[in-house]
Amino acid sequence: MSEFFPLGILFLFAVGLSAGFLFLDGLLGERRPNPIKSSTYECGMETVGNARQRFHVRYFVVALLFILFDVEVVYLYPWAVLFRRMGVNGFIEVTVFMTLLVVGLIYAWRKGALEWE
Repeated sequence: MSEFFPLGILFLFAVGLSAGFLFLDGLLGERRPNPIKSSTYECGMETVGNARQRFHVRYFVVALLFILFDVEVVYLYPWAVLFRRMGVNGFIEVTVFMTLLVVGLIYAWRKGALEWE
C-alpha cells in the first residue's frame, strides 16, 4: 500500500488544485452577459436555422461506419511495425482480420449504407 502513497498525494493535489481554481473563478470571475456572448458561434459564420433540426439516420450510419473502419485500420500499424517478428502466425491473424473488415464493408455496401442522396 505504501507504493501507492505518492500516487494518492498526486491525485489529491490535482483534485484540490482543480477545485480551488473553480472556486476562485466563481468568486473572482466577471459576470457581464450580453447577447453577443450568448449567441451561437461556429467557424466564423452566423448560424442559420434552428439548432434542433433533424438529420437523416443515414448521416449517422455513414459516420459510425467511418469511425468503425478508421479505428480498426489503426490496429494495422503495430502489425506493420512488428511484421518480421510475428512470422506466419501474425500474417494469418491479420489476414483473418482484414477479411472480416472486407466482409463488413461489402455487407454495408450491399445494404445501401454508403449511398448518399
